[in-house]
Amino acid sequence: MSELTERTIFEHAEALRKKEYSSVQLTQAYLEQIDKKDKTIGAYITVTADRAIESAKAFDEGRCSDSEISPLAGIPCGIKDNMCTKGIKTTCASKMLGGYIPPYSAHVVEKLEKSGAVILGKLNMDEFAMGSTTENSAFKVCRNPLDTDRVPGGSSGGSAAAVAAREAVYTLGSDTGGSIRQPASFCGVVGMKPTYGSVSRYGLVAFASSLDQIGPITSTVLDNALVLNAIVGHDKRDATSVKRVYNDFTADIKNGVKGMKIGVPEEFFGEGISDDVRKAVLAATDTYRALGAELVSVSMPSIDYALSAYYVISSAEASSNLARFDGVRYGYRCDDYSNIDELYRKSRSEGFGSEVKKRIMLGTFALSSGYYDAYYKKALQVRSLVRKDFDEAFGKCDFIISPVAPTVAYKIGEKTGDSLQMYMGDAYSVPVNIAGIPALTLPCGIGEGGMPVGMQLIGPAFSEGLLYRAGFAFESTGK
Repeated sequence: MSELTERTIFEHAEALRKKEYSSVQLTQAYLEQIDKKDKTIGAYITVTADRAIESAKAFDEGRCSDSEISPLAGIPCGIKDNMCTKGIKTTCASKMLGGYIPPYSAHVVEKLEKSGAVILGKLNMDEFAMGSTTENSAFKVCRNPLDTDRVPGGSSGGSAAAVAAREAVYTLGSDTGGSIRQPASFCGVVGMKPTYGSVSRYGLVAFASSLDQIGPITSTVLDNALVLNAIVGHDKRDATSVKRVYNDFTADIKNGVKGMKIGVPEEFFGEGISDDVRKAVLAATDTYRALGAELVSVSMPSIDYALSAYYVISSAEASSNLARFDGVRYGYRCDDYSNIDELYRKSRSEGFGSEVKKRIMLGTFALSSGYYDAYYKKALQVRSLVRKDFDEAFGKCDFIISPVAPTVAYKIGEKTGDSLQMYMGDAYSVPVNIAGIPALTLPCGIGEGGMPVGMQLIGPAFSEGLLYRAGFAFESTGK
């Protein structure tokens, strides 16, 4: 049954409805794939095989009429390991939470389980979502399934790698500055960073609360829309959750892009981008022109400052959010200490990895007396400028097209010694989080080493349906 792992959500839903195979057979096929491949790839931190089989059996035994079955029912998925899962270890790929088992599930996990999804396990990531390669996991490095000498991206590297390696039909990741889109680009799959507030963050272990957003990673655009349908919606437990009506994202997905205006920001195609990435994304703009869309030039002058603002804001919020991990209430506690101060210091020093410590120190510095106005306040002012630039751009176009990252996936260890160079790889993705708007990533070509190039389609708040429509139109050309 190994051929089952090559199918999409849509295809599995149809097959399960027609009873061509059972959810148990499907789940076993993916568990076999994990057993076969994951020792090399390292996409999973925890595999919940017994629980997955139980969920699949429950679906097979309680199969409802066609009209009552969710498209996700009985279909295996994976969850990034920073989303709480009741009774299942949730580690954030950190020694600090190495043995933590939550007493509750994240809102998105509740919604998936209500839809009848089968959860295969928890996926590898950069520790506390801080990183762009998934080399910062405390447990194991994750590798790109398309070339295991290369990184899968991060911090949702395990989520993207699992889909690319067919170790899950779909996965959930979280995106603080590109952590869904960049790994999706590197692994040649589809990722959506939804509008801030459209998907509840309840149960997501926070990195930077004003930037974090949960979203789906899939093999096709249609599949992505099906998953987002299942997880959007208001949640009273999340104060930032937006209360509004969400239409079916697949409703007009096949209507094409004829008559749409697509913004091409010159700042995204300048210095620093590799020739193969530039060529692939500009070729995609030609495809859209051939499909009947109009290309318009837009300017985003604040983009030059967005990356610096992002690292100040995200690190400041991280230093605040991670203060709760003190070795007292939960999480890692050092064995040898003589007083409370030593307990705090040793537990945090031993429990956190180097990248997390670096960002905590940077954030604490930016928020400290005498430096708040010089760094954090200025970063918030830049945030306002970025939002203004996007608003002005969307006054001229329906959505914007840009690269996701300046290069294709690079070799493992290539940038670990140069944090600044690694951070620069987020330059095209962080403005979306700063503005709180949606962006869809999908493959658009092949670059150096035969690795995939991803483009991102960026739209105004709550324009996910439009982005899926545009993404589906491009995907349907087979380019």
